[in-house]
Amino acid sequence: MKGGDNVSNNGISLRRRIGGSTDRVRDWWAGASGWQRWIVYIGLIVFALILPAPWIGSFMSPGADWTTVLIFPVGVYILMAIGLNVVVGQAGLLDLGYVAFFAIGAYSLAYLGTKHGWNFWATLVMGIVLTAISGVILGAPTLRLRGDYLAIVTLGFGEIVRITADNTDEIGGSRGITNIPHPPPMFGTEFSFDPAPYYYMILAAIVIVIIFARRLEKSRVGRAWAAIREDEDAAELMGVPTFKFKLLAFFIGAMIGGFAGVLYASKAVFIAPPNFPFILSATILVAVVLGGSGNLPGVMLGAFLIAWLPERFRELQEYRILFFGGVLVLLMAIRPEGLLPSRRRKAELAEGTGGMGSMGAEVAGPTTDSSVEVSR
Repeated sequence: MKGGDNVSNNGISLRRRIGGSTDRVRDWWAGASGWQRWIVYIGLIVFALILPAPWIGSFMSPGADWTTVLIFPVGVYILMAIGLNVVVGQAGLLDLGYVAFFAIGAYSLAYLGTKHGWNFWATLVMGIVLTAISGVILGAPTLRLRGDYLAIVTLGFGEIVRITADNTDEIGGSRGITNIPHPPPMFGTEFSFDPAPYYYMILAAIVIVIIFARRLEKSRVGRAWAAIREDEDAAELMGVPTFKFKLLAFFIGAMIGGFAGVLYASKAVFIAPPNFPFILSATILVAVVLGGSGNLPGVMLGAFLIAWLPERFRELQEYRILFFGGVLVLLMAIRPEGLLPSRRRKAELAEGTGGMGSMGAEVAGPTTDSSVEVSR
């Protein structure tokens, strides 16, 4: 028993050391002046611009083209994770079918571009509009549900979209769609098989979505989502129109997912139903939880790690997935609230709300006695 106690104490000590470090960084950022924040912003943008450099790629991705990896999976995963974070992290709604919006965006570009000759910018707008509408169509009849019931419905929606694409000849069926048009030239740069222009395009998309998501989080809408996430019944009693704000979360999350799908299809040139499996939804959800659900920098870090780790250890072949899973288990054992949780979400987890809104039952946090949770 003493050996087991020592292991447990060592784990708690390591968790506290890591947590103390991230707390200090968060506290410094909360008290940072405007010029200090701008220095950080500019530094991050400069770093992102030089990230495709070969000397970085030689370490980060020795077994594959680094710029291509930065587009997919890294860039697309980050964009999707920001969108799913609106639904899961901010509004507290568990969505297991997020890949459906990604697929709708990709198929919008592929179908309208190849069958009707639409240009890239028109299909980009239409793809975002169609995914936003699909988010409303999914949310309107289902958002009266909560927790695991909502998760099951959204999972079914994701599978319905994939199976429908697989059985609809008009959009290629199981054969998929080929020869998807590239974006038109911009600033004298041709979009073809050179990955660099696509990287900078998806980087610009990530910056735009970050600004949009951050503004929402600080607005009245973000405060309403936080109230719904923490206690939906209390929020309803306080006059928050919970259904309207939950539907808005699905609407915005779907828009961002569709945006990612259009950008992915423009580089992929070929898409088919197997490109949009359920496991992709689960992977993005893992990225959100691993990074720190509800905290935008944490979510982006989680998405980066989820996308990059399997590529970095590609030389291990099939064992890389085993290694990847082991790393995830270790990280979640050390930091169950995520690598960079917000202070509010960390408190929610400690109080037993599980850090992901109401899931139909309270979940014991790392410092919570589970017997107390059961007896409530």
